[in-house]
Amino acid sequence: MGNTVYQVIELIGSSSDSWELAAQNAVREAAKTYQDLRVAEVVEMDVLIENGSIIAYRTKLRLSFKSS
Repeated sequence: MGNTVYQVIELIGSSSDSWELAAQNAVREAAKTYQDLRVAEVVEMDVLIENGSIIAYRTKLRLSFKSS
């Protein structure tokens, strides 16, 4: 492998249905801005609660992409 550098960003995706969809939403949006996405690591998951019910699932990702 040659001299390769990767950048890492943190993102938080949300979904009203699941943590998995929250992660997918974050990656989908990141792909619109960043090229050559490589690995997404789940850092944290939480939920938003309103009146005793979960209203949103949130997934924080650490996402790497190849630098140009």
